[in-house]
Amino acid sequence: MVFSEATHAQNYMINFAGTGSSSSVDSVKIENLTQCTRLSIGGADILNLSIVTGIDENLNAFQNLVNIFPNPSPGYYTVEIESASDNNACINIYDISGKSILKQNKFLKKGYQKFIVNGIPKGIYIIMVESNLYQYSSKLISNDVSEKVPEIITVESIEKTDIQKSMIETAEIKDSKGGKSIISMLFNAGDTLKLTGKSGNYRTISMLFPNQDQTVTFNFVNCTDADSNHYAVVQLGSQIWMAENLKTTKYRNGAVITNVPDSATWGSTTSGAWCDFHNNPAEGAYYGHLYNWYAASDSRNIAPVGWHVASNAEWNIMEKFVDNTADTTALGGTGTKIGRILKEGCNTRWQYYDSTAGWNSAGFTALCTNFRNPSGAWSLAPNNNHDDSFWTATPFNANMAWAKSFRWCTRDIYSLYNFCRAGEGIRCVKDN
Repeated sequence: MVFSEATHAQNYMINFAGTGSSSSVDSVKIENLTQCTRLSIGGADILNLSIVTGIDENLNAFQNLVNIFPNPSPGYYTVEIESASDNNACINIYDISGKSILKQNKFLKKGYQKFIVNGIPKGIYIIMVESNLYQYSSKLISNDVSEKVPEIITVESIEKTDIQKSMIETAEIKDSKGGKSIISMLFNAGDTLKLTGKSGNYRTISMLFPNQDQTVTFNFVNCTDADSNHYAVVQLGSQIWMAENLKTTKYRNGAVITNVPDSATWGSTTSGAWCDFHNNPAEGAYYGHLYNWYAASDSRNIAPVGWHVASNAEWNIMEKFVDNTADTTALGGTGTKIGRILKEGCNTRWQYYDSTAGWNSAGFTALCTNFRNPSGAWSLAPNNNHDDSFWTATPFNANMAWAKSFRWCTRDIYSLYNFCRAGEGIRCVKDN
């Protein structure tokens, strides 16, 4: 086994600033949507995108089944490994010449296990996990100049949710001049980054396709509903959109929107109502509530102050901005890639083909929320991974209104009109 030598092609240094409702940045969450890695850093810190090229990995690698952080590291790593079943495996670390510098046999339980790797000399390595069922691999970059004995220490078995929360952490280097932390993140040319800047209750998303040193300025905008939920926002062309689904239970004047869990009652209701998918509060907390159109169009206003439920025409403007192939006059599916641009990408519950998976390259983050039928029945989503649907503010006739949908099996956006009794998500757009 031989690996060609790797080199650092270039590092990009990214600074952060704020404008609008706040000029300061408390923290920034960085999500690499290409590699499905993430980290959070302080708003005053500098992001060092460390680009590595030239490793020829003749391996049968499975993305995200071996996760290493921090990476690069001064010598101390946490390694998380997913095993498909209980089995004996060999963990082997090779240098770029193919020489094994550390090899241990481990019994891996089904699920995720955590290990500590220490004492790896400075250089670029491949860590391989091999059993009679699989072969996984990942890159490992060490900046350790000490002379320690390499070792692998078993820590614990962990739940999958833990790895999703900590896929990548940070390596900090203090800048002797400015006192800032320089936080390194492994990056490949062409990767897409989603940056979420936070300042107090404000959160703004900025998409970054790095090719140089630069300062990212977040335009902080207030988006707070009557329940004091604070929403992340994203600018798409001339419009500013909520980047999350609405989850208020009140109209703007404080009046309560009726929660209707019962299917028969939902199907006969002709006034504003909301529910969570399958009446599961965890669904509403993460994916937002489902509303009938009577709630979306109520004169008491469901949107945060300074915002409104997006009209069909405003959706069309956004569609043209992100995908100029979209025919906004069409009824049904339109656009050759708009669904992929707007649907969330990493760690998604969307069921999809490889050709229909989300890129989220505009930062809109359309979640797989599912919907409720006008009869009160739930959408026929296997394991909650099927489609989603959003109301617009535009009526079609006395009993129906325009809606927008993303589907698991297509790359487009679907324009339709639905009965006002249906339960769908809501996205709001900022007032001009």
